[in-house]
Amino acid sequence: MKNRSLVSISDYSKEEILKILELAGEFEKQPHADLLKGKVIASLFFEPSTRTRLSFESAVQKLGGSIVGFSDSSSSSTTKGESLNDTIRTVSNYADLIVMRHPIEGSARFASEISGVPVVNAGDGANQHPTQTLLDLYSIKKTQGKLEDLNIFLVGDLKYGRTVHSLLEAMSMFNPTFNFISHEKLQMPKEYKLFLDKKGIKYYEHEQFTDIISRADIMYMTRVQRERFSDPIEYEKTKNTYVLRNEMLKNTKENLKILHPLPRVNEIHQSVDSNPKAYYFEQALNGVYTRQAIIAAILGLK
Repeated sequence: MKNRSLVSISDYSKEEILKILELAGEFEKQPHADLLKGKVIASLFFEPSTRTRLSFESAVQKLGGSIVGFSDSSSSSTTKGESLNDTIRTVSNYADLIVMRHPIEGSARFASEISGVPVVNAGDGANQHPTQTLLDLYSIKKTQGKLEDLNIFLVGDLKYGRTVHSLLEAMSMFNPTFNFISHEKLQMPKEYKLFLDKKGIKYYEHEQFTDIISRADIMYMTRVQRERFSDPIEYEKTKNTYVLRNEMLKNTKENLKILHPLPRVNEIHQSVDSNPKAYYFEQALNGVYTRQAIIAAILGLK
């Protein structure tokens, strides 16, 4: 992992993923250290973010490092017409590692190929979000006591949701059963289903989850993403297709945990927040420990 970019979750082997989760557990016990003293992390967010950007910044500061960069592309030289190529080549002169979010799929891979320092993909369009996946895996392992043989429900926007794409690839290493619940216009892309077919992983597709929710170990809710729709009418038609309410959880498994990459719109009713099966805010906190582990591993500090 040392000095290697993290662009896709497939960049890490099963053993490397487990090592990151082990390190995250260490950082949860002791989140403050001076491992990054004298190190500079560039945070380049060409697309809005709250949790990912702030959890990376929190992770760096807790480890004694410094942050440079921008949280809005309008405050960068891209508004003057500067290319991504020139931005990355320039910023890599100033930092030891670059964390980047960009709306275009493949942008993180491109950046990693031209950068003089490792690049961590904080989300590239509808493609991948590997650091979210690693914190999701940490949350699943922490709440279930294992990663193997779980029944994972993925609900909502499975077409454009980069978090579910990355999670599907990672969990496929641990013999899960997947249940895909989505509107017909937001179904899991064919290439991911072919990926599961090749690996012999079982999956089922549904239009509703109310009758089958009792089978779930993990219910991973996602919002319908307005920014991925070119047609606002289509967005309005599909945005409220799935809403999880507290009364739906009555006959579910004791070990069930509800995850969400956030931000939430209305796909999880606020009545669910007080249910002990709701885990999405703790999941967000786990992002700090996991991103500390990722940065420390890539820079060879752990």
